[in-house]
This record gives sequence, C-alpha cells and structure tokens, in this order.
Amino acid sequence: MTSIAYLALGANTGDKLENLRSAVRLLRESGCKVTAVSSLYLTKPVGVTNQPDFLNAVIRVETTYRPRALLGLCQTIELRLGRERTIKWGPRVIDVDVLLYDDLTFDEPGLVLPHPHMSERAFVLVPLAEIDAEVEIAPGITATDAVAAVDTSGVQQFDDRSWSD
Repeated sequence: MTSIAYLALGANTGDKLENLRSAVRLLRESGCKVTAVSSLYLTKPVGVTNQPDFLNAVIRVETTYRPRALLGLCQTIELRLGRERTIKWGPRVIDVDVLLYDDLTFDEPGLVLPHPHMSERAFVLVPLAEIDAEVEIAPGITATDAVAAVDTSGVQQFDDRSWSD
C-alpha cells in the first residue's frame, strides 16, 4: 500500500545545498517517489540562535514505508550524511523530519504525527503551503491557514525548484 508523506529538510553546516540534494537522492534510491518539491528557503535558526542560517525545504513523497520505518530511513540518511546529534536545535549537516503521513494521527515515544512543532515553524509551513496549500496539518487547519498565523519575516525564498533535480 502506498502512502503520502511530507518531509521537512534543513541544513546549516557544510555544503547546505548539496546536503539537501543528497538527502533527496537517498530518499529516491530507497524507494520513495518524490512527487513535489518546494523552493529553498533561507531561514534564521530557532532555539539556539548563535549558529548559521538554514536552508529549508519540504517534499512530498509516495512511500510504502510505514511511519516508523520512514522515520528510521530519515534518521539513517541523516547519519549517512554526517549528522551528529549533540545540541538540541543546534547546527546540523542535515535534518529530515516526517511532518505528515496520510491523515494519520500517531503519538508514541520517538514519533508524533502530525509533527508536534510544525504549526509554530514558519520555516516548515511556508514551503509546505507552497507545495500543498490545502493539506491539513490539524483537523480543519490547512497549511495556508497555519502560515497566516505565524511570523514569516525570517523566511526568505532562496532558489527555485530545480535544486533537487
């Protein structure tokens, strides 16, 4: 059975653009069909603010991976690309988060869907709304609705969609 998932990607160390490209390539090589890709956005860090700006994007994939397996794949890709988890919200080579998985609501240790902080994060909501304005991030709340409720001043479009080709 094929499911639709939305993944957030971010990087703020090393070759940020190449790190994002590599993550998308590895997702494809692992059997995820990428069906939509947002533009890239240059964003200010959240939480730990004394670090480089991020490049962020959101992609939509068709996948046969179940939610926990998809999370495991994302974490494996992060490790393969050099991610080290040292400081919460600190600098990172790559971050790949599962935002949404079909219309599933899931709350277990290590995986909460929809992503629990998504509605607060303009750097996720802006690219998500770009690729699917009407996707519901909570019952009755679309990505577009959520963008209207957050401060987007720290989110600047960086590039066109050709970055992931």
